[in-house]
Amino acid sequence: MGIAAAALWLPPKRDGAHSAVAEQRVEGNVARDLGHPRLPVADDISPPEMAVLAARQVLHGSGVAAADVTLLLHAWMHYQGHDLWSPAHYIAHQIGAHNTVPVGIQQICNGGAAALELAVARLSLAEGSRHALVTTADRFTAPGFDRWRSDYGAAYGDAATAVLLRQPADAGDPLLLRALHTAAAPHLEAMHRGMDPFARLPRENSPVVDMRRTKRDYLRDHGVAPFKKINREMIRCVVQGALRDAGLAADDPRIRFVLLPRLGLKTLRNAWIPTLNELVAARPVDWGSDTGHLGTGDLPAGLHELLRRSALGPGDIGLLLNAGAGFTWSCAVVEAPAPR
Repeated sequence: MGIAAAALWLPPKRDGAHSAVAEQRVEGNVARDLGHPRLPVADDISPPEMAVLAARQVLHGSGVAAADVTLLLHAWMHYQGHDLWSPAHYIAHQIGAHNTVPVGIQQICNGGAAALELAVARLSLAEGSRHALVTTADRFTAPGFDRWRSDYGAAYGDAATAVLLRQPADAGDPLLLRALHTAAAPHLEAMHRGMDPFARLPRENSPVVDMRRTKRDYLRDHGVAPFKKINREMIRCVVQGALRDAGLAADDPRIRFVLLPRLGLKTLRNAWIPTLNELVAARPVDWGSDTGHLGTGDLPAGLHELLRRSALGPGDIGLLLNAGAGFTWSCAVVEAPAPR
């Protein structure tokens, strides 16, 4: 499977951690643990409109016409601007992808990875040349969401991403998708439900999305140690599964790095990096300090950043990790193709 192009669209405005601490919008120790000096903020544009801009960048960069996109999957975790409405169809409409089948994906923070995996499965079933466009977009605005305080271990930045997949891969594709392995622990859905009853309307149980509160309820009954154990096991599962699917050994020198999800610095250092150091020889890298967590967009944003930095030479390989509420974990293996 070829990755023809990837884009990350960020708004120009930033919310600085120093200002957030000074204005008592986040505790100083929390800001230090998160390690994000600033977060991107989209005041004047909706998430689907951001996704349109990212999608247009990808199509322009790849030279692929919107009419040639046969599948469009849009992933999101927070409100998209209208009720009982399909943002995926809006994006297809706005970019002129009138021959596509638009599909919405809601798998919380792992949505971008899930959309890529579903796109691969759909393209693999089709005959002839096909293109699939995966977009993500989220805007975490007050008063319904507190980007600094709504969650533990993550601060949320506004952004959109787009990735164009091609089947079969073309000689000009800058990346090949070698594997994408996913695993889940469904019983952990209760961490984002807590003790709340099922509501009749959005935010009836709380005026602000408050994942800290539901996680506290869950951890009070179940403890922290079982979750930490499952997280380590699932990271191990998806990394080993992705390497196995790609036919790679954990110490293969072609693997240049393992790209971490865009979570807080303390979370990465305590929960992710030690586990990865036991699994692979390649170094873990964090490219998310200036954006924070992008909702569904972490893994697609990583693909964009990988290309922007020219981080892989011909024949080199990178691993990209992602996780989201539910809980679900994914690991992608990409390769920069050697010249033919």
